[in-house]
Amino acid sequence: MGEPTYVDELAFSEELADRAGEMALSYFRNDPEVTWKADSTPVTEADLAIEAMIREELGRRFPADAIRGEEGGIEGSSERMWIVDPIDGTRNFAAGIQVWANLLALKVSGEYVLGLANAPALGERYAAVRGMGATWNDEPMRVSAVERIVDGMVVFGDIEAWIGTSQHDRFMGLMAGAQRGRGFGDFWGHMLVARGAAVAMIEPQLSEWDFAPLVVIVTEAGGRVTQVDGSAPVHGGSLVSSNGLVHDDVLAALAVPTGA
Repeated sequence: MGEPTYVDELAFSEELADRAGEMALSYFRNDPEVTWKADSTPVTEADLAIEAMIREELGRRFPADAIRGEEGGIEGSSERMWIVDPIDGTRNFAAGIQVWANLLALKVSGEYVLGLANAPALGERYAAVRGMGATWNDEPMRVSAVERIVDGMVVFGDIEAWIGTSQHDRFMGLMAGAQRGRGFGDFWGHMLVARGAAVAMIEPQLSEWDFAPLVVIVTEAGGRVTQVDGSAPVHGGSLVSSNGLVHDDVLAALAVPTGA
C-alpha cells in the first residue's frame, strides 16, 4: 500500500470551511461580542460558535481522532489530531478588517499532513495535502523563484514583538536589506509567501493552531518553514516561512552572535 492521500479528509475540510466561512461572515461587521482571555487576547462569539461546530462535525465524521482547538483545548487521544483555529486574526475580525481566516490542520504521528486556510472576506482559500501540492482558490500555486532578499518582499506580523529583544537590530537590518518590508500579520503573510508575492514571513511566537496548516501549505507550495534557529516549528516558538531560496540568508540575518 502507498502513502495515504487524505483525499476524504481534505474534502471534509472544505465542507467545514464552507460552513465556518458562512458563520463567520454572519458575525463580521455586525458588532460581534468580544471578551478577553487570560492571555490578553480577544475572543468573539464567532470564534466560540465556529469551533463548537467544527468539533461537533469532526466528532461525527472521525470519532476516533483527537482535536486541539484554540478555544477548547485538547479533546481525545490519538495519533491523528485535528488542529483548529476558528478565526485566525480575531483582532482584525472584531475591527471589521477582512484579513482573517478559518484554519484547520491534520497532524498524523507528529507530522502535519493537511492544511487549510479559508479567508472568505478576502475571497481566498488555500489548501494543501502532503505530497499533493498546494492550491489557491483551487488553482496550483508555487513560491517565488527570487534568490536574494534584496530582490524580494519580506513580511512580518508585529514589529512590537521585536522591540527590546536581542534580535531587534537584526530584525531591522533584515527589513532594511529587503526590496520591500511590510507588516501583513497572521496567516496571510505566510500565504503571500506560498503564492509567490513575498520571499519570507517572520513571526517571533505562534501557537500550534496558528501555524499548523501554514506549514503544510507553504511546504507543498515549494517553500520551507522553520523556527528562527532553523529547528522544526513548535507550540509557542517562532516561525519563518520562505520560498526556500532565501531561507538560510533570513535565518543568518536574524541570528544573534554567540555571546551577544
